[in-house]
Amino acid sequence: MAGPNIHIIGLGVSEFAELSTQTQTVLSGCDMVIGSSRQLDTVASLLDGIDIIKVVLPKLDRLKATIINAEAAAIAVIASGDPLYFGIGRWFSNNFASQYLSFYPAVSSIQVACHRFGLSLQDISVLSLHGRPLEKLRSKIKANTTLVVLTDKFSQPQVLARECIAAGFDQSILHVCENLGYTDEKLSSHSAQALALNHQSFDPLHVSIISVMGKGGVLPEFPGFPDAVFETGVEPGKGMISKREVRLTILSFLQPANDDVIWDIGAGCGGVSVELAYWNEQVAVHAVEYHPQRLQYLATNQHRFGVVSNLHIVNGRAPEALAELPAPNKVFVGGSDGELNNLLLQVWQQLPAGGILVASAVIDSTKQQLQSFAQTLNKCQVESVMLGVSRGSLVEKKISYIDKLPVEIFCFKKISSAVGEM
Repeated sequence: MAGPNIHIIGLGVSEFAELSTQTQTVLSGCDMVIGSSRQLDTVASLLDGIDIIKVVLPKLDRLKATIINAEAAAIAVIASGDPLYFGIGRWFSNNFASQYLSFYPAVSSIQVACHRFGLSLQDISVLSLHGRPLEKLRSKIKANTTLVVLTDKFSQPQVLARECIAAGFDQSILHVCENLGYTDEKLSSHSAQALALNHQSFDPLHVSIISVMGKGGVLPEFPGFPDAVFETGVEPGKGMISKREVRLTILSFLQPANDDVIWDIGAGCGGVSVELAYWNEQVAVHAVEYHPQRLQYLATNQHRFGVVSNLHIVNGRAPEALAELPAPNKVFVGGSDGELNNLLLQVWQQLPAGGILVASAVIDSTKQQLQSFAQTLNKCQVESVMLGVSRGSLVEKKISYIDKLPVEIFCFKKISSAVGEM
């Protein structure tokens, strides 16, 4: 059944709607207009004398039903700024067929905020914390960068300032842009240290800009997290994580790319899965672990590094816990609890052509299982690396080395996904 034509109209950043002639014609020709109370007030003068149903924007979980059940041939949805730039436009693209959608962009609050402070858009990064965990900031904040942040009541400017300080960027400057485009527009600039102690209230309609400055050193700036930054419940750098040299090799074998779905089976405290998710925002990582204490540390590390959107912790034991997960195209097996042979077979059958399976082994029996598995495969590329690492530290003005147990890492790349082929 054909649905209504949906016109998503960006208002721009102004107290009164400034729409093009074409957009005004589209708006006035609709049977229904949906928007927040503030947005409906903004277009009220354009709709005087027009027979059109006005609906206050419901929550997103009810919006689709509102549109589908509406007896309207054409519906206008009022959006702030550019609907397809951190706006509601993506939600519509994900929920309605493209032939029913038309978009009408306008200048966004992000653009206006940058222009107020003379910032080139190509030199900034944008982060939306609206309806998202504050910890997400930790995966974005980097030395000598400029972040434009869309916030909600849980990520007010003072909270952002405290996060900067906690990350070692205590010299940061935060600009707060309130009521952009309105007669009571207000721009203010604050040092992170002063703002963190400031109890003033900011208008809910604001954008924050963070000029990140300071020595940092708390959050990683480049792949290869030091082992000691992970919480493992024991001496820093110890515990159930893949060590840095091994972890980097695993990440290199996996070659994470946008839209990958990656399983980390036997995730332990999260060394591989956390770093995977940290450097690859568009990758969905499913970390499978059943040990209660390791799960606790895995969750701690997830929040410590802000990978709260794309790292999904699965409390369960493989292979049973894999049944409800989305199909992977890449898998790392770091722990198997005696189920390695079954896991390898099951995972390999699920992988599509081009899929990658990576597994690590320390003890000889596990190495032998992986070697035997490699011998059974057809239509497959196999690569293996054995890492024997000696780590040195300064003892009485001399570097003293400690040998780590050699780790063998296998990478299997599937060439064909034909049924029955191994």
